[in-house]
Amino acid sequence: MAVKSFEAWDYVVFAALFVISSGIGVFFAIKERKKTTSREFLVGGRQMSFAPVALSLTASFMSAVTVLGTPAEVYRFGASFLIFLISYAFVVFFTSELFLPVFYRSGITSTYEYLQLRFNKPVRYAATIIYILQTILYTGVVVYAPALALNQVTGFNLWASVFATGIVCTFYCSLGGLKAVVWTDAFQMVVMIVGFLTVLIQGSNHVGGFDNVLEQARNGSRLDIVDFDVDPLRRHTFWTIAVGGTFTWLGIYGVNQSTIQRCISCKTEKHAKLALYFNLLGLWIIVVCAVFCGLIMYAYYKDCDPWTSGAILAPDQLMPYFVMEIFATMPGLPGLFVACAFSGTLSTVAASINALATVTFEDFVKSCFPHLSDTLSTWISKGLCLLFGIICTSMAVLASLMGSVVQAALSIHGMCGGPMLGLFTLGLVFPFVNWKGALGGLLTGITLSFWVGIGAFVYPAPDSKTLPLPLSTEFCVQQNKTTTEAYQLSSRPVLADTWYSLSYLYFSAVGCLGCIAAGIIISFLTGRQRGKDVDPLLIRPVCNLFCFWSKKYKTLCWCGVRHDQETEQDYLDSGSAWKQGVESGLQNGLKQDTLSQIPAYNPKDKSYPKSVQEKTTYF
Repeated sequence: MAVKSFEAWDYVVFAALFVISSGIGVFFAIKERKKTTSREFLVGGRQMSFAPVALSLTASFMSAVTVLGTPAEVYRFGASFLIFLISYAFVVFFTSELFLPVFYRSGITSTYEYLQLRFNKPVRYAATIIYILQTILYTGVVVYAPALALNQVTGFNLWASVFATGIVCTFYCSLGGLKAVVWTDAFQMVVMIVGFLTVLIQGSNHVGGFDNVLEQARNGSRLDIVDFDVDPLRRHTFWTIAVGGTFTWLGIYGVNQSTIQRCISCKTEKHAKLALYFNLLGLWIIVVCAVFCGLIMYAYYKDCDPWTSGAILAPDQLMPYFVMEIFATMPGLPGLFVACAFSGTLSTVAASINALATVTFEDFVKSCFPHLSDTLSTWISKGLCLLFGIICTSMAVLASLMGSVVQAALSIHGMCGGPMLGLFTLGLVFPFVNWKGALGGLLTGITLSFWVGIGAFVYPAPDSKTLPLPLSTEFCVQQNKTTTEAYQLSSRPVLADTWYSLSYLYFSAVGCLGCIAAGIIISFLTGRQRGKDVDPLLIRPVCNLFCFWSKKYKTLCWCGVRHDQETEQDYLDSGSAWKQGVESGLQNGLKQDTLSQIPAYNPKDKSYPKSVQEKTTYF
């Protein structure tokens, strides 16, 4: 494969991204130097407005996996990725209306504090450990992806670029905390959009305009978007993306520490919800840009596919290879595209590092050492950022073995995020589920999702299920290349063409539904949780939507939880939080018998006096 090279202006544009990102970290380190609490460092003092948080959310999850992987997916499999627009809408709605209100009103810093409030410490610790492993694996993928792009277009050492990414992210995350991460994400989101637009404009000019792009894509079956085949083994259909994609991304958005941490950093719950809904617009824009980039690439390479002809080594290198061709006479623009890819990665890695530091500090350090000073807490938080920055960067080595970056990233989220989504759903929606059911359900969901996920990795689904579209090399110049025959297993187990061939987008649904089913069954077998022992602020009474006409049936579905008590209604109306009580309770383990230690808590009525709520300082 011939490696093209950067020119001076490309390096200038690319380096500017790193300089500005690092500068934002330095700015907030200086600006916030007198605010030394861990709360200021980890959640920005809960004073963020919705606009930068919305941009940050979009940038964090639209990483280089999207910039490089999605166009390659569209190039090979067609524009069915557009159906993700439906999935994202469902995901944002459920996150903002089901999960966010409970997390925000609880005044928690780590999402997994909720699990201790609702169940107990073992459930919280189990979920935290799974989240840490999931995030480290995922971050390895998104660090490796842009490094691959830089290696493709410049010949720059692959692992040198990996470690450069990790160093810059760790630097500004450790210096400036969440505020630096959010504002850097906002800047990087702008870079991503500008990078995509330059590729769209120049690429369409090279192939004769958007009309020609659509015509060529239609002739190549790339616009056959909607396929209502219900076969769950098919890689991408309407149902696998709309249903499976919703489960996968809800695990990412609804209960993921990185997302919720940004939302609870907002000054009010209204700002947090606005951040999510404006983020939806950002998600749609990025996905549409990525899909059209894939269609333009197909129109450009329709007669000479660089992958099957041997010009590149992997589909994920298609996008940078395409960029270097269309911008061959325009110095600086290849650097802008690589900056675009790195923007997605820097934002995602920084978000992951900050979230990992937060859950480790809140769930482990503070539990073991509850009386740390503010200064020491801040330094420990910075040290954790540094530690996880090193670990996440090192995981890129494993990511290099995972194949397609899109499938690898979503598979990781599906295998870990699905069971986690099921666990939080058990807590929020089913008040009768006890801690044994929650822990048993989590383990069941993890077992099922990893079973199918690892099986799919070892025994990939046949082409009859993935249905890659045809690619042509008819007009290619003959390449000097060495071909190797792929190793074929002598035999495939019975499950290889059924269970292991399940679409990767259903991994999350398998884990989530398995967790919920097992949790409910175990809870009934071991003695269900008494509703009167569950604080109503920890439950989302979704049954009210279906039993709105009858107070009797609503009360029955509440399973004994006192949703009708006056103090809760006052709370919901005021949108306030109960942070003081939560912190006191968490330090004491927050079992039901220790709730009486929470300031002004009435164990008899299981309520907080309205006067105390009004006097509490809220973020």
